[in-house]
Amino acid sequence: MKCDPVFGRSFAVLVGSILLSTLARNFVKSNKNTHRKGDDIDTSNSSAAPARSDNYDVFLSFNGKDTRKTFTDHLYNSLVDAGIRVFKDDNELREGEKISNNLLQAIKNSKISIPILSQNYASSKWCLQELAEMIECMKSIGHFVLPIFYRVEPGHVRHQIESFGKTFSHLNRKYLEEDVAKWKQALQEVASLKGWESEKTALGHEGALVKIVVKKNLSELKKAFQLVVTEQLIGIDNAVEDILRVLDNKPNATQIVSIHGMGGGIGKTTLAKVIYNKLFDKFQHRSFIADIRESSQRKGISCLQNQLIFDIQKMNNQASNVDEGIGIMESRFEHKKVLILLDDVDHIDQIKSLVGKREWFMVGSRIIITTRIRSVLDKAEVTSRYELKEIAKDKSLILFSRYAFLRDCPPCEFESLSCAIVSTTGGLPLALEVIGSSLFGRNRAFWQDTLKKLKEKPHMEVQEKLRISYDALNYEEKQIFLDIACFFIGYDLRYVSYMWDAYNLLPMMGIERLIFMSLIKIGDDGELKMHGQLRDLGREIVRQEDYGVPMNRSRLWVHEEALEVFQRNKVAKQLKVLFLESCHCLNVTLDPSAFRNLEVLVLRECSNLKRIHPSIGEAKGLIFLNLEGCEKLQEIPQEMGKLKELKELYIGRDCYRGNSSMHRFFGEVGGA
Repeated sequence: MKCDPVFGRSFAVLVGSILLSTLARNFVKSNKNTHRKGDDIDTSNSSAAPARSDNYDVFLSFNGKDTRKTFTDHLYNSLVDAGIRVFKDDNELREGEKISNNLLQAIKNSKISIPILSQNYASSKWCLQELAEMIECMKSIGHFVLPIFYRVEPGHVRHQIESFGKTFSHLNRKYLEEDVAKWKQALQEVASLKGWESEKTALGHEGALVKIVVKKNLSELKKAFQLVVTEQLIGIDNAVEDILRVLDNKPNATQIVSIHGMGGGIGKTTLAKVIYNKLFDKFQHRSFIADIRESSQRKGISCLQNQLIFDIQKMNNQASNVDEGIGIMESRFEHKKVLILLDDVDHIDQIKSLVGKREWFMVGSRIIITTRIRSVLDKAEVTSRYELKEIAKDKSLILFSRYAFLRDCPPCEFESLSCAIVSTTGGLPLALEVIGSSLFGRNRAFWQDTLKKLKEKPHMEVQEKLRISYDALNYEEKQIFLDIACFFIGYDLRYVSYMWDAYNLLPMMGIERLIFMSLIKIGDDGELKMHGQLRDLGREIVRQEDYGVPMNRSRLWVHEEALEVFQRNKVAKQLKVLFLESCHCLNVTLDPSAFRNLEVLVLRECSNLKRIHPSIGEAKGLIFLNLEGCEKLQEIPQEMGKLKELKELYIGRDCYRGNSSMHRFFGEVGGA
């Protein structure tokens, strides 16, 4: 049995067991879904896709009777197609007089509010309460309010006259005078804001008005859509100007620009991200495909094609193979002016499968490719090439000092040592960051020892330079580093911290140490991040445990190697954790009885798994089992009732924790 490299992902790891822990709450924020309830309704008017507690980009406020199925619907879909997260309430009727707290919170959590002021807008107390909240947020927290006067005039809204005023007058007799006064004030203030009159904008063409509104929102939301770039940008200004100048030379041509240079954290990706951020608000259709070298190996090129298709077309899982993906892009992208960044390409097939020909895209499109292998570009339709050099010594010293001393230059007593260390790094930003971070707060003797190690092999590769920082870690920190490098890049920190905690690796201290030394970073959503060179370093360290026989290594991350070991029922004695996540070729679980010390088994999203091997009952030490997303799994073997140590079970959408919960589950399936 061989796992499909396009869709399958399976790997094994020799680490500790998973226990429940609240550790990760100290590292990341938990995102919870909150759904609107049936009593949050009225005829009007407001805005929201499933209400989540995190932030939105735009809140739409509207009168359902006037615009729900017409202008509001067109605007909503156009905003979503542009990648904007929109809160839009699709409830036709509301009960009760009090506005839902979910709606008010959604306004506060949004960056922009768009009230669509139509003829009957002021007939709804809910609309007016929303508007008053928008104006309050505008004053108190800098919230943007971009009004659309839909077939009404701003003056009519300001003074509540004509048809707009007639609908508002009915509220005067129904509600408290102080509430009416507050709504009047909100109407007066929104009418004074710069917005759009539907009858006067684009000669009354509503489709053109929608495009104008979307473009304005993209401009205001620029920071939210920009790629994350390190704050320590040194020595790239000239490169940015050079590339932008090239891209501006032929504004009406589709241009493919490459940024190439030696591997090892020279800054190709950072430079490309800066260019992308400067261009992105000029393009409605954008895509950033990260770390293609690694992703294509693990997920397959068609998976990357699907990501690109979704980013541009907002359509999921369109391509089942590479040829189909090429056909889709060739036929559907020709009228799309796109901005695409392909990061860390290492094979011509990747370029041909993702941006094969300039004719695929509308004129004016911009495509940026980064690679460490210049020859990859020889057969590609690249219009311009830019070679990124190492940063100059003076700039290198500034960057190094920011990490080693938190300032732009070294103190006098460390100046000569700093210059000597910087000269060994070859002007590579990653090496300057990692080595500088490892020296922060250290005494002079430690600095001298580091310099000695760097000088011992003056021509050593980047990985060897970085290994000096790895060698400075303690045992627990090294294990966490290697686990992340081999398996957990992009994973939620909470999920893997349970395992490290149970294995007594002290993850709280270890993660803080790795962050402090610039060996890892934590993303905005709590995901683990690691530079590609550091990932490669970690995997090389594991390979060195036994180059010839993978089963003798502590960790296996290549699917084929992992499955071969398991199919032969061999490394079982020490294996404690087995991940076979999203392995779509798996129909029946392997015989786990050979893995007597197995404590964690993850079969999540194995969509074709139909049967659990009965010998699972012999895996006496199993304490964690995840069967989420195994849609074809119809029954659980009774032998699972023998798993007396099982503490946590995920199956379907349910989670069973603790002894009483397990007894209840096995009672239901007749296994205990």
